[in-house]
Order: sequence, then structure tokens, then C-alpha cells
Amino acid sequence: MDKTESLEVFYREKLGILPSEIFKKIGHFNVFTMEDYTGPKPAYPMPYSRKDYYKIALIRGAHRVEYADHTYEVKHNMLMFANPLIPYNWTPENLQPTGAFCVFTEDYMKGFGNIKDYPLYQPAGTPILDITDEEAGPVMDLFNRMLKEIASEYTYKYDLLRSQVFEIIHAGLKLRPACITEDVPGFNAGQRIASLFHELLDRQFPIESTVQKMQLKTPAEFADQLNVHINHLNRVLKETTGKTTTQLIAARIASEARALLKHTDWNISEIAWCLGFEDTSNFVKFFKKQSETTPHRFRS
Repeated sequence: MDKTESLEVFYREKLGILPSEIFKKIGHFNVFTMEDYTGPKPAYPMPYSRKDYYKIALIRGAHRVEYADHTYEVKHNMLMFANPLIPYNWTPENLQPTGAFCVFTEDYMKGFGNIKDYPLYQPAGTPILDITDEEAGPVMDLFNRMLKEIASEYTYKYDLLRSQVFEIIHAGLKLRPACITEDVPGFNAGQRIASLFHELLDRQFPIESTVQKMQLKTPAEFADQLNVHINHLNRVLKETTGKTTTQLIAARIASEARALLKHTDWNISEIAWCLGFEDTSNFVKFFKKQSETTPHRFRS
């Protein structure tokens, strides 16, 4: 897996420019057409890596997308909501794709709502939407509004662009309401604990080096970190997700294991150690229970 791509790398290597100083002060936002980005000789597939910024993209045509340990085959048009926690890459069927995308940092959105609360940005959400040409038209109109706004001299344009980011997020949610598994209730104390648990869990991933190791693995360790009793944590997670603390941790570790087996050449013992297993045989047993196959068979 390639190292995390920063915004500076994105601008320098993909566009040949650097972000302006004003962007660094307010938190970064920018929007591009795919023609701006790909240039005359686009390079595909993209490296499988994590980015340190958010990205929303509408790219016309069929695609193959690898996101975490999942592979999506997009038949029509791809609407993608990528976040800094999850590594991904994509390859279009047409090597001169059309469409548009925006990139922004968490600092840019700070104080204007938490996009991580939306299902499209949650671990169990569906970040890749396959939408028809008819559905893609209004989304492209939103991007065109962004492109026009960012080119304007309006003093408060970056505030307006924030609202347009949320418009596209809501457009995605309306296009695929099935990805919202349940209504979002009022944010109570239990939900706050559940949210903090998921944040602690996700912050440990992706594993990008054989010297990187999970620090929190057991329910007791998470409970201690959150300063709650383990029984309370388990009850809260069971009520909000339908799963126990152990099940949620195991599912996330298994997901990372599949990604590492698929996208790195690390040996099994290295992957086991990174995921908190001192004994490789215990990792093999765990993986077989979670994935119904052995690590070697999954990789092959």
C-alpha cells in the first residue's frame, strides 16, 4: 500500500502547482473538472493509498473501484465520497473520463456540521454510488455551480461553497436512501460514546507500515480509553449497532486484514503482528472464522 497522499503531493504531482497560502489559513477547498486533472496522458490505475483530505467525485462512465477491502464495479457513472480514513483507488473504463470533483480538509468544514455523521462517511456506509445518466445530470449541475463560484470574486464564496458540499452529500443520500439503514435519532449520551468508540477504532487504520501496530484491540482497552465500564460500552454499542464491542472490533480488524492481504506483499506473520496478534496461528484462526477462508487462500 502506498503512503498517505497529502494535498501538497496531490497538487505538485497531479497538477504541477501548490495550494495558495490563503487555503492553508482557512482550511483547504478546491474543485476541478476531470479534464483539468487528467491532462493529455492520465496514469491509471491510481495507486492504492489513503489521502489526508476528503474528496467527492462524479466521474462519468463505468469504473472499477477498490475501497478498503471491497471492490465495486460501477456500470454507469461513479459518485464517490472518499474520506481520509479509508484507502482506495479506481480505474475508469474510458482513460479520458469526464466529470468533476472537489477536495477539502476537515479544517475547512470545522464548525459547519460534522460530515462524518452522515452514512456515506461512516464505516458501514456505501461511499461508491452507481448512478444513471439521468441522476448524474443534477449532480454535475451542482459541480458546475461550484466551479462558477470558485472563479468568482465574491468575498464570502468559500462559505457558500461549504453549503454546496453539503448539497452534494444530500444529493447522494437522496439518490440512494437504502444506504441509510435507520433514522438518525437525537444525539444522546449513548450515541456519543458509540461515536467516540468508532472514532478510536477507525483512527488506528489503515496500517501503512510493517512497524505500525494496533494499540487498542480488546473491549477492555477501549472502555478504559473512553473512561466507561466495559459492560456499559457493550450495552451502548449493542443498542446502537446491534453488535457487541468484540464483534465490531473483530469485523474492523478482519476488514483491514483483507485489505493488507490484497494490496501488500507483506508476509502473514507481519500482517498478524500489525493487527495485534503475537502468535500467527491465532491470527489464521481468527481470519478463518471472520472470512470463512485462510489468509493464504484469500490472497491467492
